[in-house]
Parts: sequence; structure tokens; C-alpha cells
Amino acid sequence: MEKNLYYTDSATVFLLFCTIVWAIIGMGAGVYLSAELVMPWLNLDIAQISFGRLRPFHTNAVIFGFGGSALIATGFYSVQRTCHVRLFTPKLAWFVAIGWQIGVAVGLVSLLMGYTSSKEYAEFEWPLDIAVALVWVSFAVVFFGTLATRKIRPIYVSNWFYGALIIVVAMLHIVNNLALPYSWMQSYSVYEGAQDAIVQWWYGHNAVGFFLTAGFLGMFYYTLPKQAGKPIWSYRLSIIAFWAFVYTYIWVGPHHLHYTAIPDWLMTTAMVMSLILLAPSWATMVNAVMTMSGAWDKLRTDPGMKFVMVSMVFYALSTFEGPMLSIKSVNVISHYTDWTVGHVHSGALGWNAFITFGTIYFLVPKLVGRKELFSKHLVNVHFWLALMGVLLYIVALWGAGISQGIMNLSIDDYGQLNYSFIDIMITTIPYHWIRLLGGLLFLMGALLMAYNLFKTFVAGKNVMPVLVRIPKVNKGNEI
Repeated sequence: MEKNLYYTDSATVFLLFCTIVWAIIGMGAGVYLSAELVMPWLNLDIAQISFGRLRPFHTNAVIFGFGGSALIATGFYSVQRTCHVRLFTPKLAWFVAIGWQIGVAVGLVSLLMGYTSSKEYAEFEWPLDIAVALVWVSFAVVFFGTLATRKIRPIYVSNWFYGALIIVVAMLHIVNNLALPYSWMQSYSVYEGAQDAIVQWWYGHNAVGFFLTAGFLGMFYYTLPKQAGKPIWSYRLSIIAFWAFVYTYIWVGPHHLHYTAIPDWLMTTAMVMSLILLAPSWATMVNAVMTMSGAWDKLRTDPGMKFVMVSMVFYALSTFEGPMLSIKSVNVISHYTDWTVGHVHSGALGWNAFITFGTIYFLVPKLVGRKELFSKHLVNVHFWLALMGVLLYIVALWGAGISQGIMNLSIDDYGQLNYSFIDIMITTIPYHWIRLLGGLLFLMGALLMAYNLFKTFVAGKNVMPVLVRIPKVNKGNEI
């Protein structure tokens, strides 16, 4: 059998397995953190599970363990299909798959041990930063090597977004993590003061923009047309939205630093660019809705389709809310409150997790040789648990955040604060109980998904991924 005639999906299957494992670990840690907020004694006076250490463990496990594994897996899968070639250097793809898991796992253990650079979403210390960079560059070699050997001349839009993910995240990671080591697990940033803050949030928000948005848009643009059985409604609109997104997003990071020591012109620029971002974001939503025109019945027959379409609703919601929160008069209320946390989880759970769940439900049966999943009913239960969970979560934090913001700004006739920090914290306790319930529901859905996929895999025709023959390219072939 000529191997070069078939796609190579073994690394993809491994990465999808890791995606589910990291989802349970990361979301489980998040639920425990939510519980610690209302029951502080749950830290048991153990430093490793205190809020300060477990919180970066949670964010890195979810973003880089769950999200990163899903992005690399779907990138490997879709780039082959949209280029009609095998992965460039499959052995290097395996190095990326395994290296990423080792890097994330070692980094998470180091965070629990107390080693941290203290930078948001960039807490790993310098030896791990170098290792992650090497793995990421290898990912770039595999992806762009496959793209360079493609048999189809047009570059499909999902590959534009995956490409932006790879290039910009590499730039962000290297620049933000420049440091002067003074021991094997500690270092000093090369930046100081306000400059350090500006670079960090240039990284931090663009990590959201290019890791948690561009990459997942690549996943979305591949999955939706496949599930709908229709080409994307407007390829031109998708490319225009891509370039508008890339040129605008890179400027918005300083909106996290309103009313601080950074230059006022930089805050204003970030606010204006954030508002402009509404255009490319909602252009993608319009493209999605029009692509689904005439295929809405698939929401009843394809269990993963509901996740994909609802993910676009949350994408539209969070990309509307984000620009609104960047407006200074709104930001003065929302900043340093749970409103921001609710906004982040609206995107992370409703957008990133939902599109990932829908994509995995679409891919796994194909990869293990089954016509459908083990149980469509369990998928539907997962959908409603996840939807109720994320709605409870974000509505509770919206309520908590607005309450905190208003109480923070409340002063008496003498210019003194009406409420102490303790008064404000006590007010948020009921909201945090609702947040805990929402997180538990979301985690239960993820556990159901893991069981369903395990049963699908066990019942599959093959232990290894099904070999899919690369189609011959004829004139007029659609991507």
C-alpha cells in the first residue's frame, strides 16, 4: 500500500484524546477555584492548591492544554483536506503533538510549585518558554510545509486563520517573554514599569485575539461548511474579514490599561481599534448565518451542529461586549470587577469550548470508522448542560461585576467611600454560588462527552485512524 496516497491522522487522534483530558483537568480546576471563592477552607492550607497557584494552573490547562491541543489537532486535520496532500514530515507532527503535552504538563507542575513569571497567560519561566517556542516553530514547519506542497492553488480561509495563529503567537511569545535569567527557574523581564505593562497586554489581549480567536475561526471555517454540506457563503467576505481582523486586533491590548500610567493617546487608540473590530467580527457571523441558509434542518439531525452554531452566537456576543467594555466610560465601572471575568468566560466557554466540542463530535466518528457517535442523546444532554452552565456562569458574573463597579464608585457627601472592600465582597457571595453551579454543569457536560467519545472509539472499526485516500485533483474541484 502506497502510504503517500493517504492522509496521516494518527497525531490528530492523539491530540484529540489529549484535548478531552485537558478539558476535564482544566475545567475541574476551575470548578474547584469557584468553590474556594465561597468556601475558602477548601485550600486546606496547602500551598499547591491555594487560589494564587491553582488559578494560573486552571487558565494554562484550559487555554494551552485544552485549546492548544484542539487547535493543533484540527490544524493538522484540515490543512491536509484543504490542500489534498499528506502532512509535511509526519514524524515532526508527532514531535509537535507529544512535545506540546510535555511542555504544558511540566509548566503546570512548575506553577503549582510556585515558579512563575507572574505575567498573565505567560506565567511559565524561561526554560519552558524556550521549549514551547521550539515546539511551536516545529508546528509552523509542518503546517506551512503542507501548505507549500498543496495540490490546490487557492488557500482556503481556514488556513489563513491558522497561519495567522502560528505567526503572530510566535511573535507575541518571543517578544513578551524576553528575560534575563538569574537561575534555572527564575528571571527578570527586560522591560520595566509601564513599558512592561504595555508589552504584557499587547501580548495578553493578542493571545486572546490570535490564539483564542484566529485559531478557532480557522476551526470554525472548516467545520461549519462541512457539517452544513455547503461551501462558505462568501469566500471574499471571509478574506476581507480576515485582513480587517489582523490589521485591527494587534492594537487593542492597551484597553486593559485604562486609567493607568500609560500614555492617554495609547488608551484612546486601543479603544477606537476595539470598536472598529466590530466590523470583521460581525462579518464572520453574517457569513455563518448565510452559509446555514437552507441547511437549518441539520440542527435536528447533526448533534454537533448545535454546538457550532451556538458558538457563533457567543462569538458575536463576546465580540460586541468586548468593544463596549473598552469604552472608557463603561470601563470605569467594569474594570477590576467580575464583569470582566464574565466577559472572558462568555468567549472561552461559549465560543472556544462550544466550537471545539462541535468539531470533535464531527471528527471522531470519521477518524475511528463509525457512521455516527455512540449516542446522539448524550450529545444533546451535553449541549443543554453546557448551555445552561455557561448562561448561569456569565449572567451571575455580570450581576456581580455591575454591583461591584457601582459600589466601588459610590461616595458620600464628604468624598469618602460608602462601601468597604469587605462590604463589596459579601455582596458578591450569592453570585459566586450561582457561578459554581454553572461551572459544575459545564464540567458534567464535558465528562459526558468523554464517556461518549470513549464508547465511540471502542465501538469503532479500527483501533488506529481510518486511512482516507487523498482525492485526485481535477479542474473545478471544490475545497
